[in-house]
Amino acid sequence: MTNPPLPFCRLGFWPDLALLLLSVLAISSATAATAADPIAQVKGMNQASLLLQDQGREVIAYQADTPRVPASTMKLLTAFAALETWGRDYRFETDFYRDEADWLWVKGYADPYLVSEELDRIVAALQSKGVREVAGIGLDDSFFGPDVEIAGRSSSDNPYDAPVTALAANFNTLNLIREGDQVRSAEPQTPLTATARRFGLAGGPGKQRVNLREHDTAVRYVGELLAAKLTGAGIRVGEPRRNAPVPRQAQRLYRHINSRTLAQMVEPMLKYSNNFVANALFLRLAQPEGKGQVTMTAARRAMTDFSRKRFGWSDVVIEDGAGLSRGNRLSARQLVDLLDAFVPYRDLLAAQDGNPNVRAKTGTLRGVSTYAGYVRRDGRWASFALLINQPVDASLRRRVASSLAR
Repeated sequence: MTNPPLPFCRLGFWPDLALLLLSVLAISSATAATAADPIAQVKGMNQASLLLQDQGREVIAYQADTPRVPASTMKLLTAFAALETWGRDYRFETDFYRDEADWLWVKGYADPYLVSEELDRIVAALQSKGVREVAGIGLDDSFFGPDVEIAGRSSSDNPYDAPVTALAANFNTLNLIREGDQVRSAEPQTPLTATARRFGLAGGPGKQRVNLREHDTAVRYVGELLAAKLTGAGIRVGEPRRNAPVPRQAQRLYRHINSRTLAQMVEPMLKYSNNFVANALFLRLAQPEGKGQVTMTAARRAMTDFSRKRFGWSDVVIEDGAGLSRGNRLSARQLVDLLDAFVPYRDLLAAQDGNPNVRAKTGTLRGVSTYAGYVRRDGRWASFALLINQPVDASLRRRVASSLAR
């Protein structure tokens, strides 16, 4: 006698179970495929945009017109505006004056690379002008108005939060080593000053890389460092320091032209994402001839006007030149428009680690991961922009770019 079928067989349990298992496997396979395909992963995000354009043809476009926080990819716009305004070979200037009381006065015009090695060149030039003694050092950074404060800059002591002043040494940062109660400079070319020692003693043991935090402290530090350099060269320097405009009766003694060209400044700015350099350029572009006084309002207006005239953008929002502010807004399409124009300066963009077929700029804020530049496909370069405004794995953007290059 044949046994009757089991009750759950009559209810269709096995076919339903099989379908369920197949569905789970299908979903698992799709999830694994998405995880393996970084482009598909981006397309599954609500707060992400991606555009790849090759010879004017859209290859991939996902929410490309949505304005998003660009983070440090904003530096591409600042770099382009500076290069188009002044040219690759432009060099910044700093003026030195002497007054009737034998004070040496320094007038800054936002040279972002007034580093220790450049101060050595300045001291040698002053010696050649016959300077053997100065009664004091005056420091004039009035080229920037009192309203200049960078949107998005925090009060941390990290180098990327350094104040931006029209007269600055070493990006308004200090590189120190503290051992017990002893502080020394971590750079042989940079003498230790009183301000540097005070910062070092306030910090922890070991190596310290910090910013000078406040405007007046940063400007005063230029005078301290210059005095140390002058003294080291055998020039007698009086103790007084003063942050003030150059006196009217003072006579210009020397105009220093930086040894670095603009291109030589922009390349490391993009590679190391130097906020200080980017915002110094951003502010200086408000007064490209170095005349008048820079205000933050004028700087924002100047960059916005440049963007509208050069690209026809009507909805761009620009609050700073480094991408520190979360109020900045650019779309992937606008970034690709910019990159298409940036082609003559593509050599200034660093190659992605381990992949020479990607040359691009990253951008990172909390909950923001961006990447924009070029990928080499079939022997030619194509422009791309990726803007993710939600938390993701930091490696995703590089995996996306590598996929685009393939």
